[in-house]
Amino acid sequence: MAQMQTVGIRGRFFSFIRAPKGPGDSGSYLYLRDGMLVIQDGRIVAIGPTNEVEGTLPPGTIVTHYERELILPGFIDTHIHFPQTQVIASYGTQLLDWLTRYTFVEEQKYYDPAHCTRQAAFFLDELLRNGTTTAVAYGSVHPQSVDAFFTESEERGTCMIAGKVMMNRNAPLGLTDTVETSYADSKTLIERWHKRGRQRYAVTPRFAITSTQAQLEAAGALLREFPDVYMQTHLSENLDEIAFVQSLFPDSKNYTDVYDRVGLLGPRSLFGHCIHLNEEELQRMADTSSVAVFCPTSNLFIGSGLFDMASTEKSKRPVRVGLGTDVGGGTSYSMLQTAAEAYKVLQLKGQNLPPATAFYMMTRGNADLLSMGGEIGSLECGCFADFVVLDSKATPAMLHRMETIGDMIEEELFVLMTLGDDRAVRATYVQGRKLHDRNLA
Repeated sequence: MAQMQTVGIRGRFFSFIRAPKGPGDSGSYLYLRDGMLVIQDGRIVAIGPTNEVEGTLPPGTIVTHYERELILPGFIDTHIHFPQTQVIASYGTQLLDWLTRYTFVEEQKYYDPAHCTRQAAFFLDELLRNGTTTAVAYGSVHPQSVDAFFTESEERGTCMIAGKVMMNRNAPLGLTDTVETSYADSKTLIERWHKRGRQRYAVTPRFAITSTQAQLEAAGALLREFPDVYMQTHLSENLDEIAFVQSLFPDSKNYTDVYDRVGLLGPRSLFGHCIHLNEEELQRMADTSSVAVFCPTSNLFIGSGLFDMASTEKSKRPVRVGLGTDVGGGTSYSMLQTAAEAYKVLQLKGQNLPPATAFYMMTRGNADLLSMGGEIGSLECGCFADFVVLDSKATPAMLHRMETIGDMIEEELFVLMTLGDDRAVRATYVQGRKLHDRNLA
């Protein structure tokens, strides 16, 4: 058997051990000012102070040294639309009109497999350029969009979760399927891609407006047939959307109940937005361990409303909350910029988002929501070596601000999330391979 190649990375490392209880909770994370990460066969086999680890390296090990940057687990985006790369920055409407005027027009192009391949390559490279190594992504209604996405992801070695959108009404003919074809196409994609290497499948009814009761029931049937797949959809993003859903499902108690009746709630179910949920809906989300995904840049850009983090903590057990970009309603692929907008949204709600909590959400927190702790989201032995190298002095303004901070790590994190974007991403690694280098881009 051939000996596994060993790779060493030296630098400053930051990774969470558990969720921080608030600002200054240094017991929640590992911070190594001069550390060494050792990688074999794409996974982390050792991490610790350089003076303890360096002597254990096999002779001839190549070590890459990042002298001033900060190395963290790769970012995880729990809500993003792969077919909307050319919808981002579309002017001037709110949700339902925005979908009709821009999104549905663009997504019809994904009938063409060559277009799907070009867009998937751009999308995945853009994620890596922003330090995102795992994402939960929507495809278009076309199965070939998901085939192209997973093919490109497999080539890069990234861990991705995605699914074909199911939608059989209230959309253009070129974007609709049927109950039968949506079930059959989704099942075929699950059997082809779910757990093929690092790829994972998400059953993906777009939202209740574009699926009949029968199609939502078909989505629930897929979850029962394949209980380890994920489910993703949208919930309670816009007030007009909520009213439309109520008119389409008059027998349901509320928007959440539409999904609950067909078995779509659960610990592997991710619901984008969740801005306007009432107490009963929040309690039901908590009781089923369902995930609400906070998408601040999208909520602000489309004018949907302000996410209320405090409301998710009022039930007997908190609602699990993830963080996502929601490109192309969202305005940035950067999880750093997404965290910055999340901070501002919560400030407007009289709440707060400490930098440690924000970075926990986009790394270990999002990994745990996906039941992938121990695989991604941490710099721990056994995890895949997916990590991002961040430069907190990437711009003149960041460098100027950092002159006053020194070695205060949580202050540095706040600078990164407030002033940082793709320019702050020095490099991105997947399974120990450098797939993005800012200096070579």
